[in-house]
Amino acid sequence: MRMTNTRLCTGLLALCAALQGCAPAQVATDAPQPLFNGRDLAGWELRTEPKAPAPDVFKVQPDGVIAAAGNPGGFLATTDSYRNYRLHVEWRWSGKPGNGGVLLHVSDGPMDRVWPLSIQVQTKKGAVGDLLPMANATFTEPPTSAPGTQPIIKAHTAADSERPAGEWNSADIVSRDGTIEVTINGVAQNRITNARPAEGKIGFQLEGAPYELRNVTLQKL
Repeated sequence: MRMTNTRLCTGLLALCAALQGCAPAQVATDAPQPLFNGRDLAGWELRTEPKAPAPDVFKVQPDGVIAAAGNPGGFLATTDSYRNYRLHVEWRWSGKPGNGGVLLHVSDGPMDRVWPLSIQVQTKKGAVGDLLPMANATFTEPPTSAPGTQPIIKAHTAADSERPAGEWNSADIVSRDGTIEVTINGVAQNRITNARPAEGKIGFQLEGAPYELRNVTLQKL
């Protein structure tokens, strides 16, 4: 007797479940939500050395763009923590290009100077898309930096896709249960697995160079 399509599909699903080889893909459960409200820094906390008022360091402009002064050294982080998400960030250098980064999974724990336990997506000029485990964070893939040197770096894998100074760049970052994938201006640039921590706050570094942010959104998966 010929098996109907329904019976065949049911049988295949049962077989996959038995073999534990058909785990459902994670899909978006919500629309992308802005992490900045466009008016002020509600939902964000600033940590700098020396201590500075957040509105003096990150200013919300009338068009909703966030202007970061670059100094003093430190980071701005969400008050909420996130796991399994798609993060979209757009940034550009408002002055001379310099150093900066997006911090993923900022967590309580050891600090490296003013840097928290986290995974950094590098936005430094010439190194955009590099991944750095900060303050004892870890992942499976070996670093590309020389053994014993600091900071530990896993360099981006494709040719540089950063845009010229003054133009807007975009980073699309997908985090799923410790796997982090980074795309810069539409080019896949890096991937790590078994990242620890695998969840936490989202942050932006201050490393001496002023920059601007816009369209910072997060979509839960």
